[in-house]
Amino acid sequence: MYSAVLATALTGLTIVNAQAPGAPLPVPGVTGQLGDATIVDDNLAGVTYTAFLPNSTTSDLRGFVAGTSNSNGTGVNFAISVSGFPDSSLGPFMYHIHDQPVPANGNCTATLAHLDPYVRGEKPPCDPVHPETCQSGDLSGKHGNVTGDPFNTAFLDLYLSTHQGPASFFGNRSIVFHTSNATRLTCANFTLTSGNSTSSNGTSSSGNGTVVGSTPPAPFTGGAATAFVSAGAIVAGLAVFLL
Repeated sequence: MYSAVLATALTGLTIVNAQAPGAPLPVPGVTGQLGDATIVDDNLAGVTYTAFLPNSTTSDLRGFVAGTSNSNGTGVNFAISVSGFPDSSLGPFMYHIHDQPVPANGNCTATLAHLDPYVRGEKPPCDPVHPETCQSGDLSGKHGNVTGDPFNTAFLDLYLSTHQGPASFFGNRSIVFHTSNATRLTCANFTLTSGNSTSSNGTSSSGNGTVVGSTPPAPFTGGAATAFVSAGAIVAGLAVFLL
């Protein structure tokens, strides 16, 4: 499944200005209150967390977002395949890892804001040329907004963890897709779909998607943001998949 996504990304990706008209420009060098994000280099190889978008009566969006630890332990390779976006006038559409999981009632608002362990906040928008200064969960800010329907892309993110324990761990969190005005279209929880992940306190996860000893993460601050597509990030991600 993921190889098909990569093939589509290699043949169909285009670099476009995906910023909404009139939106504020990124400001280079803006960092979080706790500094810049650090590169994660201790991910266990072969660990994949996948968020499958639900069959919802309120959204036509369907597909998945999968994050797999890089073979050398540095960063996470993401593969995204989603279709069913509403009218393009509501875009550009954005997607982020949010701090909290989706509750049983499916309320996307309960996922709170972006994953933001360095307390950067949503403004000014993420500068994709300096992804270490962006919110950790701002995937579209770092790697590009949705550019078509269906939307297929692949990239390497250096600042997220598949290892339980660090604040950059996303396996117990959620993905949320937004319109350009930050309206939440749909959301889904990440679950373990491959490999093993062990936390610093000894709890573990198994490949059947069950997380043992995991509790919802403590909230961080953040929010929705709009940004440019990062050409360098996409090229780096595709290069890693080809290694």
